[in-house]
Order: sequence, then structure tokens, then C-alpha cells
Amino acid sequence: MRYSIFGKTGYKVSSLGFGAMNLPGVPYEQADKALNYALDQGINYIDTAAAYRNSEEIIGRSIAGRRDEYFLATKTNKRDYESARQEIENSLNKLRTDTIDLLQIHYVNYEHEFEKVMAEDGAYRAALEARGAGKIRFIGITGHRPDLLTRWIESGSFDQVLFHLNLAQPFALEQLIPALTRKQMGKVAMKPLSGGFIQPVEKAIRYPYSQDVHVTISGMVSVDEVRENLRAQEQEVGTEEREELESLAMELGGHNCRRCNYCSCPIGIPIPDVMISSRIRNHFGLLPKGDAFYQKHKDKLFSCADYEPCKEQPLCEQKCPYHLPMQTVIQQSVSYFSN
Repeated sequence: MRYSIFGKTGYKVSSLGFGAMNLPGVPYEQADKALNYALDQGINYIDTAAAYRNSEEIIGRSIAGRRDEYFLATKTNKRDYESARQEIENSLNKLRTDTIDLLQIHYVNYEHEFEKVMAEDGAYRAALEARGAGKIRFIGITGHRPDLLTRWIESGSFDQVLFHLNLAQPFALEQLIPALTRKQMGKVAMKPLSGGFIQPVEKAIRYPYSQDVHVTISGMVSVDEVRENLRAQEQEVGTEEREELESLAMELGGHNCRRCNYCSCPIGIPIPDVMISSRIRNHFGLLPKGDAFYQKHKDKLFSCADYEPCKEQPLCEQKCPYHLPMQTVIQQSVSYFSN
């Protein structure tokens, strides 16, 4: 396991972090074994959020007795002071701890959201108060817009940023990661499999591992998945492999979707998932979870071409800050079902 000092925090964190978002979907006994096995193997960064169903309760019940063995990160997606203050208190209780190491302001993707968070009666004030009271140690921010995050960290208000970085979403490399490095902030990459689309798993994990980040958060729900992720980081990435991975990321990231979710499909197509998986689908095929996604949305994907209000000008494309050809990519995606 590779360890590094986490920005200016002074903490030494493992290069692989345990993402606990999906733990509520498995039996408690399985989740408990996975968490404890991860700690036994040296994973010392645990990531959760108040919004992840009862993930915090599972962590508290399972590993609160080993609290000195891990750096604990959770999140609040509340925007106002009072709601965030209460959610922080709830998280402390659910996690069965007196102190959360990192409290992240979660899923900030719009200018108006950031302004609300940072206002006098915003969530950031609740985080500051909690830090002053010793209930949290550090404050971070998460989001899907690397360009906006790069601008927002200039204020010096945050210790860490959580961002997408995977073979199909390499966009944080352009400005965000270099800015975080200059400011000696914590750099945490999420979604190495892009929610279950990218394969092979080893190659997917090794890509962010090859980049300038402290921790890669991988969602794990079993001992076998922990083992699989650990194996992917057993060996350092050499120059030749790094160049190969970066070339692949340039190709697979050619869809240019940041998953900012500004788009909204009137017939319910999850546009970012289709965009991000479009080149992976053609290059590697899909993991079972990715195939299940396409089967679930098959009828909607076929309906796109016949939706009258979007015939002249697609509604989704009018909202995209990157002006992406989403309608074309969606309509091309139906070829998946003829394979």
C-alpha cells in the first residue's frame, strides 16, 4: 500500500480509500467483514456521506471501535447553516465518533449553490463552527465541475477537493489537480469505474493511481472487491504503462461530459451515463452493472429519436455548458442492442 501526506493536514493516508456509498445495499454482516478486512489490509481512508442512506450507521456499528485506525470523511449536501449544523450532529451520532476528520460540502455544481453555501447563513459557517468546536478537523468540497472547483479553491476556504478521475473522465488533470498541488490541498479521486461502466477493473483502478492524487475512492461492498482493488495497486505504474493509460483516457474521454447534470431529459434518459459510457461501450464492452443500465433504459433510448419537442432543437443540449451533441450520442447508443 502506498501512503502519502494528505495536503497540509499532516495525516498519512492510503492510496486506496474505502467508498462506503453502496454498503446499504448488502447484508450488514457482509459490509462489516469488508470494512474490517480493509482496515486489516492497511486501507485507512473511509469515505461516506449523510446522503448515502444508512452508510454512516453501518460504519459506526462496524468499526467505531477501531476509530484510531482510519481517517474518516463524510459529507453534507445541505446549503443553509441550520440544516448543515444539524446534519453534522447527526453524522457524529451515526458514526459513533466525537470527531470527523473531514467534512465535505457535497455536490456543489452551480455558482448560485456555491454562493449560498458561502453566505453568512450558509453551510460553510456550520462547518467552521464545528471545526472550532473540535467536531471536525478539516473542510472540503465535492463537485462535478473541475473548472468551477478550480476557481472556488482560490479563496483558501477548503483543505481538500473530491472530484471525478477515471479513464472516461480525465478532465481534472487540466486545471484542478495542478491547482490543488500548488495549494498543497488534499486530492481525492472518485468513481474510478465511473459507477460500474469501466472495465477491466485493474486498468480502471491503476489510471487514477498513476496520477497526482493522494487517495482513489473505490466503492466496495465485499472482501473480494477489497482484494481486487488492492491487487490493482500492488505495483507502481511505470512510464510505459502511464503513457498507455493516458492515451486511453484521452480516447475514452472524448465524449467530454463532466457529469455536471445540468442537462435534463424530458423522457427520463440519464444523459451523463450514456455520454460517459459511449466510448467505453464500444472499446471494452460493459461490466454487468453497465449492461443492466442499458437494459433498464432501453425503451427510453429508442424513444429519443421520436420525441417531437426535441426534433428541431434538443432540450438537453440547450442546457449543456459544454455544448455537447447529446442527442446524437443517445440515438447512436441504440446500436448496443444489436450486438
